This record gives sequence, C-alpha cells and structure tokens, in this order.
Amino acid sequence: MSAWEAEADLVVVGSGVAGLTAALDAAAAGLRVVVVTKDAVDAGSTRWAQGGVAVVVGDVPGDSVQAHVADTLEAGGGLCDAAAVASIIADGPAAVARLRERGARFDRADPDAGPDGRLARTREGGHSAFRVVHAGGDATGAEVERALVHAADGLPLLIGHVAVDVLRTPDGRAAGLAVLDDEGRPGVLRAAAVLLATGGYGQLYSSTTNPETATGDGVALALRAGASAADLEFVQFHPTVLYTGPAVGRRPLVTEAVRGEGAVLLDRAGRRFMTGVHPLADLAPRDVVAAAITRRLAETGTACVYLDARALDGFATRFPTVYAACRAAGIDPVREPIPVTPAAHYSCGGVVTDLHTRTAVPGLYAAGEVARTGLHGANRLASNSLLEGLVMGARAASAVVAELQHGHHAAASWRDGGLPAVPAPAVPLADRGVVQRAMSGAAGVGRDGAGLAAASDAVDAATALAVPIDRAGVEDAALTLLARAVLAAAGTRTESRGCHVRTDFPARDDVWQRASLEVALDGSGGPVVRTVKAVSV
Repeated sequence: MSAWEAEADLVVVGSGVAGLTAALDAAAAGLRVVVVTKDAVDAGSTRWAQGGVAVVVGDVPGDSVQAHVADTLEAGGGLCDAAAVASIIADGPAAVARLRERGARFDRADPDAGPDGRLARTREGGHSAFRVVHAGGDATGAEVERALVHAADGLPLLIGHVAVDVLRTPDGRAAGLAVLDDEGRPGVLRAAAVLLATGGYGQLYSSTTNPETATGDGVALALRAGASAADLEFVQFHPTVLYTGPAVGRRPLVTEAVRGEGAVLLDRAGRRFMTGVHPLADLAPRDVVAAAITRRLAETGTACVYLDARALDGFATRFPTVYAACRAAGIDPVREPIPVTPAAHYSCGGVVTDLHTRTAVPGLYAAGEVARTGLHGANRLASNSLLEGLVMGARAASAVVAELQHGHHAAASWRDGGLPAVPAPAVPLADRGVVQRAMSGAAGVGRDGAGLAAASDAVDAATALAVPIDRAGVEDAALTLLARAVLAAAGTRTESRGCHVRTDFPARDDVWQRASLEVALDGSGGPVVRTVKAVSV
C-alpha cells in the first residue's frame, strides 16, 4: 500500500533541460504539473554540459540550418532519421529564443554591446561552422539549468523521490507513477500523462562524465511499461576527460570547444596523431577521436594522451570550469598539456518516440537524452543535446495538452474507482560494481563478440530477483536491465558504426545493417532484440 496519493494532469520525471522546459510550458497551458526528481533539482546531467547549444540564428556568414542538418547526418554514421534531424534542428532557433526569454544569459561576442549584441560562438567536433552558443565560458549547462530552475519557482516539485514504476490501466494506458522517498516510503502520483526526462545511463560504466543520477531509470521504466528502446548500443565516449590516474565515478570533462579554438591532441612523444585520421583532424566527430585515442593508447602502452592548449590566449577566462578542474588536479593548462582519456558520456539511443515525444504506450512520453528520436543516430554531433532537450521538451508539453483536450487519458477510470494497483514487482538486480566492471571491460570504445558474451554471462551470474526498497535498489535494477539490453544490442550488431566499434567486425555494413535495432522485454522481463527499424535517407 502507498503511504500517500496525489493527482495531476502531467507528471514529469526529471528536472533537467527537457523536463523543466516541458513542465513550464504545460503549466503555462493550464495543466496541473508535478515534477519528480530523485535528487536535488539541479543534480542531473544538464548542469554539467560545458560546450554550448548548437543553433543557427542567421548571424554567422556562410552557415545555415541546412549545413547544421548535414553535419548532424554526417556525424550520425548513416543511422540518423533525416526527417527527425531536419525537424528538430529547424525548431532550434525558436527554442533558444524562448530559453533566453526565460532568463538564460549567453556569452556575447562583445561583452560591452548590451543585451542586443551578437552572441559569441565556438566550434566543436564535426561542425563545419562556428555555430555553438555558450554561457559562462564553458558553463553552458549550469546557466541553462539555473534559468529553468528559476523560471520554475512555484511549480510543484517533489525532490528526493525515485520513480519505481509507471502505473497503467487494465487496457495498458499510463495512469501515473509509483515512487519511493529517501526513506523507502512509497507514494503514488495519479496522472493523465507521464513524461520521462531522466537523462542517460553513463553510470553503466566505471568512468563517466555523468553524475550519479544517470542510471538509466527512464529507459528501464519505459521498457517495463511496454515501450521499446532503440540504438542502445551507441554509447558515446567523450574523447577528452581529465586523466588523474585510475578512478571511478564522474570524471571532469574537458570540453570539445578547447579543440574548437585551437588545442591539439598529442601522444606521449609529443606527436599529433589525428592528422590523416579524418579531414577535420582534431575536430573530427567524437566517435572518430575517441577511437583514435584508444588505438594510440594501445599502441604506446600508455594510460592517457595529451591536449595541448598552451597556444590559446586567455584560457582561464574562456574555460574557467576546465581551468579550475585542472588546477585542482595540480595541472596548469597554460604551461603544460592536459592529460586526457575517453570516458562514457552520452546515450545516443533510448526510448523510441515519435517527433512529438509519444511512446508506444498511450499516455507515456519521453524527451531528452532518455529518448531516441532519430536525431543522433550512431553518434551525437557535439552540442545537439541541449538543443534536443529544449525542442522536445516543448513538444512534449504541446502533445500532452493536445491529448488531454481530446479526452485521451485515464482520468475517467480513476474517478470511477478503477485505480491501477501499485505494483511492487520483483525484478532482476545485480551488484552495481559487477555491472560497471563488466561493461567497462567489454562494452567500451572497442568491443568483440567474445567479450560481450562474457560480460553478459558475468551480469547474469550476479543477477537475482529482488524487490527494490530504496533509491539504490531502483537504480541497480535499472542498471542491470540496461546492461543486459546494451549487451544484447551490441552483440547483435556485427559491424562497426559510429560509437559502436567491433574489433572483430571493423567494417561498416551499409547493405544489411544500416538500421536501428529495437529492444523490448519478453514475457519473462528479459530484453530481446525484437525488430530492425529501417532508417529514412
């Protein structure tokens, strides 16, 4: 039995860029909205984003929305949905303008030009133009989160509550959310619609740029509710994470914009190694750079490479977050190269949605990193993530408003007493350390069939059915399910594409495998690769 129950029109799970954007728009449209977050309101991934927002607003000569679309498709390794890319990127300028109206302050090319001055730009890997707007030098995510949290002041916010299950009516429609508080006490939010905006699953790996909250909760919730996921095998590793020796947990990011403004990668002998690997050299797409670094580490037997930013003027002012992290580690980036290595960074796949955030489960929506819209394909273009969160968060609110206006929700069944029971299901659960070691060892930048199979065996051997009774248990269950799903997809994709590099299948197969693998749960609750979804080109 639940300790308490409440009712809303829309429950938003997650308080990052997508979740708060949706909550604000839905509340402005007159809906009763509750935002649920398992930690502090700003503890998710949004505030850690450094580089910026990729957007074309017409003031960069030679750049265009069409060029941004082309760069995104190129970075995506042939697996983007072209219609989704064009649609989301076209809505980017309006979404950024809306964010600025809500108080976000981006850096200006001329700090003395006043509020109407031209925004400063930087360039990141895979971009053909300087189109990335930024804030606080390299603290864009923190400014985006600050502005949205401030704008959301007064919205009902349930902090310290982890989502356990999406409740459903007997006919399968989403009808609310079962939650646990920090003491393990259960509660229920009855709602006509549930939006998952929980971020990614970087905590599947021992070393990641993601915060502790990124445990794949939203994908697990959606799969258990009957939705499907796709592109889960495409986990993007950021090429340049500050290396301070073997470590686990969240690691400091060195934004790609450092390379965008002239820094270069060097091996231990001081040689540039990206020249000749890709036409953009050090500014190649992330999957290319991360793979090249991994190869060079193997060739040289070293634990890191180096990012040389000594030629950049005003480093401490332009990149204050990176500078502070380096100095805290005893490194002076003005006088010495920065030791870096790849680490798990972004989930290119997620819950399958349409371009209005709807999943296959009526009343259940997903937006942001948790969702798979087709924008990212096999490898996300830098700084398209905040853009997607802004655009799709707004679309989620519009979709929910439209659905409720047409009466497509479960409210009538609640009022008739047909409340769905609060489930307390036993789910597969493995020790987090076992999962992270298995994934880091076998499902990182380089993978092969034998390693993936061994990792699956290790996770399965450590898994038992249990009922999560607190946040840690819910997260471990989500990580267990995500590990099994990612390994199943990665084992099925016998080619190398984007973030997915199979050392036993190094070639890309555009004849038979230029398609997204879709994953769902079978009758026993195990992930299976159910279908292959063709990509529009």
